[in-house]
Amino acid sequence: MVLVFGLIVIVLVVINVLQYLSRRKLNQDLQGIIEKVADILEQASAEKVFIQTDQKNIQLLLIQINRLLDNNQKVIADYSKTKESLRKMLSNMSHDLKTPLTVILGYVEKLKLDQEMTEKERNEITFRLHQKTLSVIALMNKFFDLVKIESDDYAIPLSRISINEICRKNVLEFFELLQETGLQVEIDIPEQPYYILGNEEALNRILSNLISNSIRYGSDGGVFGLTLREDGKYMAIDIWDKGKGISEVHQDRVFERLYTLDDARNPQFLGSGLGLSITKRLTESMKGSIHLSSKPYKKTVFTCVFKRITY
Repeated sequence: MVLVFGLIVIVLVVINVLQYLSRRKLNQDLQGIIEKVADILEQASAEKVFIQTDQKNIQLLLIQINRLLDNNQKVIADYSKTKESLRKMLSNMSHDLKTPLTVILGYVEKLKLDQEMTEKERNEITFRLHQKTLSVIALMNKFFDLVKIESDDYAIPLSRISINEICRKNVLEFFELLQETGLQVEIDIPEQPYYILGNEEALNRILSNLISNSIRYGSDGGVFGLTLREDGKYMAIDIWDKGKGISEVHQDRVFERLYTLDDARNPQFLGSGLGLSITKRLTESMKGSIHLSSKPYKKTVFTCVFKRITY
């Protein structure tokens, strides 16, 4: 009996010792985790928390902590990226605004100070003043349009529209400019009518942006093209040129909000990086997609794809 009692006491002592050691190890692990997390946050490093432990709960805790640290790093990276993009946009917008505003100020001062100006000269300066003012308004409208398009409650009404006619209409609107620039024009729009579920105003905006970009940046290739083609259940619009194109390192980012092609553009064309971002969001609002393929001085193509409807 005494032997049995002694064994029970020994077992209880062993259990208590093991529990004590387990709690001590648990506390050490938790303290190590706390110190490591604090150090990672203080140093803003991308490290993870690794602790040798056999305790399942501690292992699960480490997994969740490391997931949180990964998310924290993503937030930091996104913030830095957005901050840099915003800095670029503000810099470019400042340039875009400063140049026409400086010209406007010059015109105003000339009108004010030059008392010997003829009526013809005054009318010419007034016309230029009006044009520069419109360019400033257009830039500001473009920025506010992007803000509106990116809002969560933004939606455009969709209906059955003729993609052939809209393509023809937009080419005709730019035809005079295409002739003035001396570009060879290659248009391929099928006679057979095709329809998509879309928004005519939005598609006009998309095509206007892409065509004007092609003329503005790709005219050195000497040719402009627009092709409307059937692609299975979809309709694809290719707007292309053979100009200097867009280098591969930029191709995945040209549609990002505020991203600009500083190294690929002439300073006189410096912009705020809003046009293609607006184009992409309008395309997506019509359940479509847009992508870029570019080989400098061979072919640069912006392709918009929309689902075809047959009713």
